Amino acid sequence: MGVWRVIYDGFDPDTERLREALCTLGNGYFATRGAAPEATADDVHYPGTYIAGCYDRLSSPLAGRTVVNEDLVNAPNWLPLTFRAEGGEWFDVRASGYRQELDLRHGLLTRRLRYGDAAGRITSVDQERLVSMDDPHLAALRTTIRAENWSGALEIRSGLDGRVRNSGVARYRGLADVHLLVGSTGADEDLIWLDAETVTSAVRIAEAARTTVAAGGAIRRETRDGPGWIAQHLTVDLRRDEPVTVEKVVALHTSRDRATGGPLEAARLGAERAPCFAALRDRHGLAWEHLWRRAHLDVGRPGAQRTINLHLFHLLQTLSPHTVGLDVGVPARGLHGEAYRGHVFWDELFVLPFLSLRFPDVVRSLLLYRWHRLPAARRAACEAGHTGAMYPWQSGSDGRDETPRMHFNPRSERWLPDDSRLQRHVGLAIAYNVWQYYQATGDLDFLSSYGAEMLIEIARFWADLASLDTSSGRYDIRGVMGPDEYHDAYPGSAAPGLDNNAYTNVMAAWTLCRALDVLALLPSGRRAELLEHLGLRPEEITRLEDVSRRLRVVFHADGIISQFEGYENLAEFDWGGYRAEYGDIRRLDRILEAEGDTTNRYKASKQADVLMLFYLLSADQLTALFDRLGYGLDRAAIPKTIEYYLARTSHGSTLSAIVHAWVLARSDRAASWRFFLQALDSDLHDVHGGTTAEGIHLGAMAGTLDLAQRCYTGLELHGDVLHLNPRLPPGIPGLGVELRYRGHWGIRLHADHRGIRIGLRRSAQPPIRIAVNGGPATTLPAGRTVWFAGPGEVEEIG
Repeated sequence: MGVWRVIYDGFDPDTERLREALCTLGNGYFATRGAAPEATADDVHYPGTYIAGCYDRLSSPLAGRTVVNEDLVNAPNWLPLTFRAEGGEWFDVRASGYRQELDLRHGLLTRRLRYGDAAGRITSVDQERLVSMDDPHLAALRTTIRAENWSGALEIRSGLDGRVRNSGVARYRGLADVHLLVGSTGADEDLIWLDAETVTSAVRIAEAARTTVAAGGAIRRETRDGPGWIAQHLTVDLRRDEPVTVEKVVALHTSRDRATGGPLEAARLGAERAPCFAALRDRHGLAWEHLWRRAHLDVGRPGAQRTINLHLFHLLQTLSPHTVGLDVGVPARGLHGEAYRGHVFWDELFVLPFLSLRFPDVVRSLLLYRWHRLPAARRAACEAGHTGAMYPWQSGSDGRDETPRMHFNPRSERWLPDDSRLQRHVGLAIAYNVWQYYQATGDLDFLSSYGAEMLIEIARFWADLASLDTSSGRYDIRGVMGPDEYHDAYPGSAAPGLDNNAYTNVMAAWTLCRALDVLALLPSGRRAELLEHLGLRPEEITRLEDVSRRLRVVFHADGIISQFEGYENLAEFDWGGYRAEYGDIRRLDRILEAEGDTTNRYKASKQADVLMLFYLLSADQLTALFDRLGYGLDRAAIPKTIEYYLARTSHGSTLSAIVHAWVLARSDRAASWRFFLQALDSDLHDVHGGTTAEGIHLGAMAGTLDLAQRCYTGLELHGDVLHLNPRLPPGIPGLGVELRYRGHWGIRLHADHRGIRIGLRRSAQPPIRIAVNGGPATTLPAGRTVWFAGPGEVEEIG
């Protein structure tokens, strides 16, 4: 298959929705699942088109209460196109054999098939689809139809369908799912259009389609429509072995767009003026060529490389240069399906560090999504009785907490309380990404205008949330959940929440330190303005300092960092017995709940929690932070801690393998490589059993890229020095990346098991400083290339 193609042969109804998710095409503005154009939503197929940031809120009765959910809206389906021989049945892919191919390099989805109808007529079809990376409002479909053993009239139906629902996730069914009201439809010659509006948020969505046919004879065209849909019915005379080519070019606009005369007018003009498919494909291919140059990541292994390219492809389709200025966040499941309702979680923690060194303008825009929702985070903190900003676990359109209060266990078929809103650590992820972006770019303007305000307000919240235990002199953070998610309360407790979660407390201390750093970094005039604007008094700055030094971290008796206070007292879990009985126990929480038990009772984790500290911070950083907190962290305890929690993790999250591959990279490179391969397989082979069909896991995909880019190269950003300490796993012979750093558009790195080559493309940018393998910093000017074999062993090679 090569490293640039994903190929499926034949039709498999059991995996069709998975294929649709993995064959999604998008451009950062909108994306469309890889459903067949002739398909409608049923138990096999699920067409879906999702527009970045387009949400709608509906109320539903549930378990004796009314719940309100905000969803990323399934937009009108622009794909519908089918055909039949006159008097025959409409084409049905389930009655054919075909080959489907996703071309990652060029962003194209193709199908080749032969179809036999009930009358024995054999028809071959070649189909090509794109969602333009050149013009974010355009998509196109080209279909070439050839009669192999017959001649006669060919009927073609090309439409727009606004009758879609948000019904792509089985566990959400029964809740309100009709988010669109179709206002008008119309047609003019070869153009049809449809104008709709979301029910509550009143976002107008307009689509227009231009359908043309290249055929030797006359084309008869008529318009047909009904409530919520419109189509053109075209008839052409088809001669045996003479192809007919149908081109459908679609424009999509919303009322959230800028600089348009309204979505319907913009869509009609866009479809009318768009070039032919070939010209669209050429411009689209050029845009992808530019993206691939900037996203270059070569792991030197064809099997792994194909999946790396697939992950890059879906990351860039969700978050592209077209994302800039859209006021959208990082949807955890991409623009590929309806799981998690399209909400924004903490997954950006696994996404933005990679993008900061490739597409910093995209990261800046994504961080501004959080800045625009800072007032909502302040209100949430105030309503909870605290100062600063408390960002929600799940975010959508306006920054309010979108975390459902109930979740469905498909194993027990019960709706259960959902306390995951207590994962306050999402604010810590935002703070981390603000700092990582600044370290990668040196963008002091962003830090001064936006980033510092977010970071300080997040830090204020944590300093205020922490309560002083006068008997020990330590500050406690109570009533939260950590990343683990298997523990939301103490066994037998009626109230949710846990005390002194280690990840939360340590990263809160880290955030407080970075807030103090930011105050020192800001120009004096801006610092004074910000202090006045925030009303940040000297005594609050003193509290930031004090809490950053005295937050509590709980340890087991043997020195292992305890996941939270009381974790050591929980029961050990029978891992062997449950694996023998159930096989796959990734979703252990669902298994135990169905048995009338709960994961709250056990030393068991869905995903890494304490180990996230070793994922985000180097051993040097973590040791310094623990020293600041007044705890000695023995470096020898780090592998012991990793081993302890690895043995107690079910890997119920796709992010878990990422974290374990990272934290094992130095101590057990073979194990790190195994976890890396697991993470690569996660979506491609849907290892969690049906979840990928509802939308790809964007954090896990980006996490594999970041593993290669930062972890295996040992890349760290401190001050104005780029630190590298490559330790490749045995499965990677060499690793090549190209980065953007501090204004340099082309820093080329190639690491292998002997050393690392670093080169800067020619530019007018000042030199950068690089330290390799713990050696002294070397100044590298633009246009030069050097080779590092070890600390202080530097050879200039160009």
